[in-house]
Formats: sequence, structure tokens, C-alpha cells
Amino acid sequence: MIYRKLGDTGLEISVLGFGAWGIGGSMWIGADDDESLRALRRAIELGVNFVDTAAGYGGGHSERLVGRAVRDAAETVYVATKIPPKNMRWPAPPGVHAAEAFPADWVVEQTEASLERLGLETIDVQQFHVWSDDWVDQGDWLDAIEQLKRAGKIRAFGVSINDHQPANAVKLVESGHVDTVQVIYNVFDQSPEDELFPAVEAAKVGVIARVPFDEGSLTGRIRPDTEFPDGDFRNRYFAGDRKQQVWERAQAVAADAQVPVDELAEIALRFCVTHPAVSTAIPGMRTVRNVERNVTAVERGPLSAEQLDVLRPHRWTRNFYG
Repeated sequence: MIYRKLGDTGLEISVLGFGAWGIGGSMWIGADDDESLRALRRAIELGVNFVDTAAGYGGGHSERLVGRAVRDAAETVYVATKIPPKNMRWPAPPGVHAAEAFPADWVVEQTEASLERLGLETIDVQQFHVWSDDWVDQGDWLDAIEQLKRAGKIRAFGVSINDHQPANAVKLVESGHVDTVQVIYNVFDQSPEDELFPAVEAAKVGVIARVPFDEGSLTGRIRPDTEFPDGDFRNRYFAGDRKQQVWERAQAVAADAQVPVDELAEIALRFCVTHPAVSTAIPGMRTVRNVERNVTAVERGPLSAEQLDVLRPHRWTRNFYG
């Protein structure tokens, strides 16, 4: 396993992290708790030492599973989680004040609740699960973060940037108030490279790259006839003709990269961790098989400059979450 510094936090984390949204039991339908725990434990055995979860994943169910695996591990495993906005609005609409989303008492209360579900004394990276750069100088959220750090309840503070809005955290990064940012970054959405990555590199802020497979389309396994269980959010994400769109796009990427479409996931994951600004990428891994495949992929190292040049033209501006 390859390890990198998580910004200036002092943490050395695996370039492959464990994204724990899919094991929460809601939105992503079909996870089995026993298999989720096996996947978590196998990841840790193979050197994955960073897990990203959230209070909102299955109403805290993901946090409870993560806590069980981490407490049982002989190895040191770093845990990142997220506080939902008090107003429960994703993304933050224009004009919403920071006090509506993250008042200090809510930040402290939610951190205590996550600690209880995780069964841990400290959260390594506590994140806001939505962000607006208008909030940098608003409200009392920063007082709460500083209080939690002094109390040893959290080690580092980060934000999960709104979907496809990487520039909407540049002001925060430049303010010096944040230790990490989590952002969508993949072959299709390369936009963090424009403004966010130069800013984080200058400020020594860690980057957690989420959605490396574009919710599955960059694995080459989303085809026009793919079906998802009732209640699965992917029915909305891939609504209408979107499955056809992503299938055609995935085939084009695979053809240019000269790999079978079924092996596209390795190239997609390695693309994310090739950029020096990225500390870790956090695909969802609900099975042991997926853990082992992803570990093998990142251990093959960065892509070459020539491989990156092939992938650059596949940048695709769109928002399927909207």
C-alpha cells in the first residue's frame, strides 16, 4: 500500500480509503452487514488505514459498522465522518446563513453523537457534509471546531464540497480554517484541477477524492439494461437515457485507454490518485472482492503522462445529482 500525508494534519493515510456510504443500508440498496464488516476488515488487513463515513449514512448505521471494525483492528485506522447541516439542505441554496446549517451547539452535539456511535474517543477528521464559501466569515461554527480540537474530540476539520462545485471552497482553503476538503474527482469531472487543487497545494490542505467511479459508470458495468433495486438512489442518478450516455462514454474511455471496458475501474481509480494534490480516493467497497481489486489497482502506482493525456479529453461537464 502507498501512503501519503493528509495535508498538514500529521496523518499518513493510504491512497486508497474506504468509502462507507454504500454500507449504510439506505440509498445504496443491497448491502449485507456481515459482508460489509468482512470488506472493512479485509481492507484494513491489506493496508487501508482511512475510512470515510457520515452520520447521514443509514441514520448512523454506517458509523456503527465502521466503529466495530476499527475498534477490533490491531492496526491504526483513521476515521473521517460528517455532520449533516441542521437545516438538512443539500447543497446550500444561495442566501442561506451559516447559522442555519452549522450553529456551534449543533456542531458539538453532532460530534458527540458520532463519537458515541463510533465508540471512539476521537474523530480523526470531522467534516461538514455541505459547504458554501459564503460561510467563511459567518456564524460561530469555527468556535465549535476550535473547542472540539482543544478537547481532543477531533484532530482535524474538513468539508465535503457540494457536488460538482470544487471552486466553492477555495475561499475557505485560503482562509487557513480547514485541514481537508472532500471533492468529486474522476475522469469525467476533472474540474478540481482548475482552481481547487492549486489552492490546496499552496495551503497544504489534504484532499479526499470521492466518487472516483462516477457512481459506477467508470467501472464499465453500467449498461443500458442495468437495473437497480427499488429505493436505490442510482435509479434517479441514472434516470432517463443516462445509462446509455454513460455506457457510450465508458466504452470511449476504455477504447482510448486500450483496456477492456470491464477493466476500466483500475484506470479510473489510478487516475484519481495520480494527481499529487490527492491524499486518498474513497470508492465504495461493499464486498471483499471489490476491496481486493481496488487495492491491486492502486498498488500498480500512478498513471504515466501518456496515459493521462489519453484521458484528458474525456472530461464531461454535467450534474446527474441535480
